[in-house]
Amino acid sequence: MQASGMALDESHVQELGSAKATFRDYISIMKWGITIANLMATFAGMWVACHGHPSLLAMLFTLVGTAMVVAGGAALNNYYDRDIDQLMPRTKKRAVAQGKVAPGAALAIGLSMSVVGLAVLFFLVDWQAAACGFVGLFVYSYLYTVWFKRHTTLNTVLGGVSGAMPPLIGWAAGSGGSLGLGAWALFFTFFLWQPPHFLPLAMKKTEDYRAAGIPMLPVVRGFNETKRQIVLYTAAMLPVSLILTTLHYEGWIYFVVMAMLGIMFLVMAIQGLFVKPENDLVWANKLFRFSLIYLMALCVVLVASVSIF
Repeated sequence: MQASGMALDESHVQELGSAKATFRDYISIMKWGITIANLMATFAGMWVACHGHPSLLAMLFTLVGTAMVVAGGAALNNYYDRDIDQLMPRTKKRAVAQGKVAPGAALAIGLSMSVVGLAVLFFLVDWQAAACGFVGLFVYSYLYTVWFKRHTTLNTVLGGVSGAMPPLIGWAAGSGGSLGLGAWALFFTFFLWQPPHFLPLAMKKTEDYRAAGIPMLPVVRGFNETKRQIVLYTAAMLPVSLILTTLHYEGWIYFVVMAMLGIMFLVMAIQGLFVKPENDLVWANKLFRFSLIYLMALCVVLVASVSIF
């Protein structure tokens, strides 16, 4: 599959090789929307770890280093996935897939930004933050992109390790390198959030993934099994998300808000088990959108509750 994909990639690039990349094309391969979301999680993790009293300089270096690592990983993903990106309507207009940005340029950008970002974290923050950044980068740009995504229905779950690393980077930076129970409670909250966030999107884009030969859960196991797993991960996320209050890192405002949102999330997930097949995608779209609201609220209340508490 990969060999034929690369053949498709090279012929496609030759066809579009005359297209000139703009500055916006180069920016797009770094997926800055995703990068900004990860920076929100990094900021929240650092804020909680230092009890709302961060060093401004450390905060700046942490956010800059994390942004470069995340953006670098996104560029590496664009480089490697250019073959399957050409096969899916959702991704076929990406700059590398279209041949606007040369694969070699994307690889160079990804590697250079990743290395510089890790160096910033290592030399200007602390080695624990850099280690978390490296793990997230390695899992996303190599394990997930090269192996998990193309070979197992657990790709979303296993790849979730990388998505849960930014708050851990922030926690390490804010705590002086200490990664105690609070750090791991936050890590697993973000980790468990990702399947009920991404699986509804995978349901919406099932035919895209099927065309590209990607073994996403809805493609291989169907919608019913996907909905059951969404419920399981959401049910696990709810109590884990509240542990920060029991560990005295967050106040009762955090507990009440996240308990309410978590229950709403779980109720919506359970509703998916009972919707008619013709309404599956309508439900998936609603759940996907609510997952974004939940993430935004989580990051905001993490900061606000510590400040008030």
